This record gives sequence, C-alpha cells and structure tokens, in this order.
Amino acid sequence: MKMIEAIIQPARLEAVKDALCEVGVVRLTVSDVEGLGGKEKRTETFRGQEYTVDTVRRVKLEIAVNESFVEPTVESIVRAGRLGEEDGDGKVFVLPLEDAVRIRTGERGPEAI
Repeated sequence: MKMIEAIIQPARLEAVKDALCEVGVVRLTVSDVEGLGGKEKRTETFRGQEYTVDTVRRVKLEIAVNESFVEPTVESIVRAGRLGEEDGDGKVFVLPLEDAVRIRTGERGPEAI
C-alpha cells in the first residue's frame, strides 16, 4: 500500500479528479494549503493596509492506493495537473503506507482501501 500526496494548482483540481476517475481512483482527500515555492514576495492591500504575501495557494490531494494503482494514479495526476506555465505545477510524493483500517467494518490493510 502507498500514500500518494499531490500538491497541485487549484485551477487543475477538476481535471485531476476526472483523470483519477478514469483510472478507477475515486477515494481521495482534498485540502486547501499554502506554501513557499520560490516565488518572490509581493505586496497586497486589504482594507487599506499593505501586507507582504510570500505564500502561494495550492490544493493537496491525499490518496491511499494498493500497489497496482500507484503508477496509473501518479501518471493521471501528472498529465492532468500540468499547466505548462512558468508557475510551478506542483509535486507528487509517494510514501509507504504501513496500515489502513476501515472504521465501519474493521477491515485492515489493502481491503480497507
């Protein structure tokens, strides 16, 4: 089992979800996140006050998959998440997943995913 974490641009979320559905991945967690990513700081104004912004908004996907779904999942995220602009399109991380438990049934391991 693996945990796939992907950081993508918010504008690509729907395309990535559609691409994941095409390969049979329908369970995922989506979070709004901010990060530092090499962009220069910029100044913005809110209610008359100037402030410095040095983070960028992104979306984080967390997907637990069995071994056979790792490559199709990663390939779908990379293909659908690519904007091809100067801003970073994101990153995909593949981590080992030691165990999973389905709360409703108590199933463990690959069956729980």
